[in-house]
Amino acid sequence: MKRFALVILIIVALLAACGPAATPTVAPTSLPPTETAVPPTATPAPRTLTVFAAASLTGAFQEIGKDFEAANPGVTVALNFAGSQALRTQIEQGAAVDVFASADHKNMDTLVSENLVPSGYQDFATNLLVVILPPGNPANLQALRDLAKPGLKLVLADASVPAGNYSRQILDNMSKDPAFGADFGKKVLANVVSNETDVKSVVSKVDLGEADAGIVYVTDASAAPDLKTIPIPANFNVIAKYPLAALVKAPNADLAAAFVAYVLSPDGQAVLKKWGFSPAGQ
Repeated sequence: MKRFALVILIIVALLAACGPAATPTVAPTSLPPTETAVPPTATPAPRTLTVFAAASLTGAFQEIGKDFEAANPGVTVALNFAGSQALRTQIEQGAAVDVFASADHKNMDTLVSENLVPSGYQDFATNLLVVILPPGNPANLQALRDLAKPGLKLVLADASVPAGNYSRQILDNMSKDPAFGADFGKKVLANVVSNETDVKSVVSKVDLGEADAGIVYVTDASAAPDLKTIPIPANFNVIAKYPLAALVKAPNADLAAAFVAYVLSPDGQAVLKKWGFSPAGQ
């Protein structure tokens, strides 16, 4: 009996040894969370907006150009300043231009008639003219009638330049006043020693003492505080109207429209006022 019990115990032990091995429990591995890839911020492709503007707009449009660049990352405003008639000629010859700002309607209207600028353009500023004298006023000019003194050296913008055209209109207006006489304008023009291609050149020659007087825009005189001035009364003066337009074939039509809108906006108008221009319609 004891032998039988011993055999049973041996069989049970053998069966336990032959059973399947216990599968070890594997602790779960902690994996880092999957990160979602964030695309880098796209950098706007560089673009250049080309603006042709009358020389008298130099200071104001340089500031407006910088403000427009700041509001439009990737955009560079390339400014070309000259007499409006010279800029019009460059456009007629095929210059790639987005926006044209003229100091008169004549040059803008010519481009409209040639289908280079759309009709319905807008004025964005006005200006007046004034007589400027060099520092120290060596010719001792005291009044407008002194412009007719024999031997006086007077510098004007050429008659083809808006400022030169306006200057001659003013002389015509004064010649209609008996206080000056019908030949006043003729006498003044006889004193002209140089006809410049833009109004900035008139300012430069007077400032350097190469002339006794010149006629320029009020804004140009304000930008050169060392020059003395003789005001031109409203009944003789001429209101210069400045129109602005995007060209029909502007290489950057969307930017051109945005620039025009900015110049006409309160921010753009504030810059123009800072530089001495008056709003359109005044």
